[in-house]
Amino acid sequence: MDIELIKLFFPEGLLEYFEITSYKKDSVEEKIHFYLEEKPIIPQGYQSEDLYKNGFHKEITVEDFPLRGHQVSLHIKRRRWVERGTNHSVERDWDLVAKGTRMTQEFASFLKEIS
Repeated sequence: MDIELIKLFFPEGLLEYFEITSYKKDSVEEKIHFYLEEKPIIPQGYQSEDLYKNGFHKEITVEDFPLRGHQVSLHIKRRRWVERGTNHSVERDWDLVAKGTRMTQEFASFLKEIS
């Protein structure tokens, strides 16, 4: 899969934080499904903390813009982190991500709402 080409079909900056784990085309529903998982990048402001990955939040599905007459669904899994010793749960602040990257504020706000 040519990632540079694929980036053109997603909200700007999305693939900086998420990786495509799989995709499928459903010819019956005329729908394309992309499955994304948040990359294991420690959230900003926590790089000096002793964190470990603790799985993912429940998968959410986002309807995106159609491609060539096919509906597009993004199945997104956001990562969970836990601080060793305190068991304090940590996750990425999507408002900060939108300010610090090219990710659209609209998409960051959506991710913030589902947390």
